[in-house]
Amino acid sequence: MPVREVGEVRPSQLLYTWGVGSIIDLPNISVAVLGLEDWDRSRMTSVGEPRLLSAAQRHVGPQLKKLLAPPRKADDGPGADATGEEIPTGIPVVPFPRWLYCTGCRLLAPISQGAFELKHEPWRPEKTGYRHVYCSFPGGPHPAYPARFLLACRNGHLDDFPWDFFVHRGVFDCPGPLRLLNLGPAGEAREVEVSCQRCTTRRRMSEAFGESGAKNLPQCRGRRIHLRDEEQGSCNEEPRAILIGASNIWFPVTLGVLSIPTSGNKLEQAVSDLWTEYLEHATSKETVQLLMNLPPLRRLSGFTTEQVCEAVEAYRNPPPKPAAVDLKRPEWELFANPAAAPSTPDFKLREVPVPDGMAGWLERVVLVERLREVQTTVGFTRIDSATDEESDEEKRPKRAPLSRKPTEWLPAIETRGEGLFLQVREDALERWAARPVAIPQAEAEFLAAHTQWRRRRGITPPEAQYPGLRYVFLHTLSHVLVRQLSLECGYSAASLRERLYSSEPGETSPMAGILLYTAAADSEGTLGGLTGLGAPEELGRHLAVALEDARLCAADPLCSDHRPTADGADVHGAACHACLFTPETFCERGNRFLDRNVVAETVAGPRIALFETSDVGATGEKG
Repeated sequence: MPVREVGEVRPSQLLYTWGVGSIIDLPNISVAVLGLEDWDRSRMTSVGEPRLLSAAQRHVGPQLKKLLAPPRKADDGPGADATGEEIPTGIPVVPFPRWLYCTGCRLLAPISQGAFELKHEPWRPEKTGYRHVYCSFPGGPHPAYPARFLLACRNGHLDDFPWDFFVHRGVFDCPGPLRLLNLGPAGEAREVEVSCQRCTTRRRMSEAFGESGAKNLPQCRGRRIHLRDEEQGSCNEEPRAILIGASNIWFPVTLGVLSIPTSGNKLEQAVSDLWTEYLEHATSKETVQLLMNLPPLRRLSGFTTEQVCEAVEAYRNPPPKPAAVDLKRPEWELFANPAAAPSTPDFKLREVPVPDGMAGWLERVVLVERLREVQTTVGFTRIDSATDEESDEEKRPKRAPLSRKPTEWLPAIETRGEGLFLQVREDALERWAARPVAIPQAEAEFLAAHTQWRRRRGITPPEAQYPGLRYVFLHTLSHVLVRQLSLECGYSAASLRERLYSSEPGETSPMAGILLYTAAADSEGTLGGLTGLGAPEELGRHLAVALEDARLCAADPLCSDHRPTADGADVHGAACHACLFTPETFCERGNRFLDRNVVAETVAGPRIALFETSDVGATGEKG
């Protein structure tokens, strides 16, 4: 069967929106992204980031050797081979669901039945779709579209909806054709009816949903559509009816790190920086000599060819070492000491003075003029998302694999941009944490909500990985500041991201910092709009306005009075969509662990704010 192009997606979307195992809903058809065995590695380039590779090995196994960038189509098209046949370039997909319905006669049937024919538009791939070639309705043949109901479970399985089983209530002795009818204008499940034209049985789709819906569905057969197989062993999870466009049909489990200088050796660092574009395929001394004459490799001119060859071989076959558990601490050590941080083409820091009047609580402001972020995916979940707490050791919900066998590579993307780093004074946090009554009470409320939230999801031990009230303060400060900066820097909150550095004083070196940054594969993120707001006068004004705005919310007093609930339904205090909640692409904790009361004095009590907003421009801390 010839390979057909059916659409385009951005590289970042292959990690966060439409990765392996997801459903891409195109204008006329929907397709499932296949597993890594079906990807064409010959058109993929290596992405060098040893720290991320080591972290990913903890999730998928020590056999992992490479991170590869998804194949990209050239600007002038994929080209053609010697026979004139178009060379396919892209991500492999298959039509899914396999059941289609005709817009004319409303026939509901699988593609394998032969009633539907794929019509490909080579110059307009978005118009590719199926037609019902034998449609009896006047004006045919009519387009056929995917039936929008599917079956999924928390073990990562996804299957076609069992139409015959459902309409015949488990009896399979009727081969009659099925029809799918919309009986109302809204298209809700209670208005959609499937019927059999032979035995005249009919059923509303609302009977497949809700608490009683599982009784009308068969047992999950463990189908993994992206791997084109069925998982061995019976699946004990309850299947659920789900729509193609449902937000909980696919949740990626991703890892990401900032590329930071990891070696004090200039040669080793240069090889690391030049590896992906130039040195990865340098397997001989002659090749190295030739590459060293290129302008981008002039930084190697101070070394001999033998030295460069040894460094290249050492980078290609590094000695085994345990993976670092904390990916953020090496980054923190550079941000907290920017004067000693070396500059590279992908990393450059510049410290600027703290805004006037804020030295009492703000230790350091660092402009991250250049940064590179590398991200990869290690799996995905369905129905429930895998949060930061769940995606480490506990597998609740179960993480679905990207390949049938342990993979030696994972897809990864690299983006470049800029950022703004703020370090909070440790002594200010210690004085705040030492306040009697109010702070311990708030700490206990967040711990109870966090514990119950994990217990409801079956994560053990439920009280583990609680970030502490210090994290709540840093997280809230990040959100109130980004809402203000997004109005001025030209980037929306959805295009910005946060990276929080928080650890308690009991650890070897406590961390208390915020990195707000933007990074993209194209020119956005390199315009200087974010770092330009880090100047002392600019940043001081934005901090003062942000903290003043945090005092009030359009939903007050309901918002300011809200506390983390003991049942774990809400792991946040005074926070809502009108004040602190941000897009999921920005927040690293899914809008949990937020509370305006810890950064500003709201209309609620008791008073637990680190400082009074009115004092920020004068003393910098609560007097």
